[in-house]
Amino acid sequence: MSSAAPAHRLRQTGFTLLEVMVVLVIIGLLIAIVAPNVLDNQDRAMVQKARADIASLEQAVTLYRLDNFNPPTTEQGLEALVRRPTVAPLPQNYRADGYLGRGRVPLDPWGNPYQYRSPGEHGRFDIFSFGADGRPGGEGINAEIGNWQL
Repeated sequence: MSSAAPAHRLRQTGFTLLEVMVVLVIIGLLIAIVAPNVLDNQDRAMVQKARADIASLEQAVTLYRLDNFNPPTTEQGLEALVRRPTVAPLPQNYRADGYLGRGRVPLDPWGNPYQYRSPGEHGRFDIFSFGADGRPGGEGINAEIGNWQL
């Protein structure tokens, strides 16, 4: 008896280079199809988040106005919703806990501060984000998102 294994048992098992290449091409095609859809959904989600934040800020400014008869001035800004303003006109009926439950003014989804004007160009006051690029104007995801659009 020979201790050598038969020739058909000595073949190594595994994937050929061709099989690995086919799998990589398939994965590449899937990424090419799925990635744009996922990134587009992320952009839409960020715009929706900005709209929700602006609506919340608009409600807080409205509560401030109802308590103090005027919205914060442009100089007082949105910070007047979390800290009692020290710049005239001073609020007479400021709430002890402020007007935003978080205790801070949120940043827009792109990490920039929300803009505030009172009186506004589009209404009694304007609250807006410059969009993804953080600059005035732009189109698509770079367009301004404001309370006058809600």
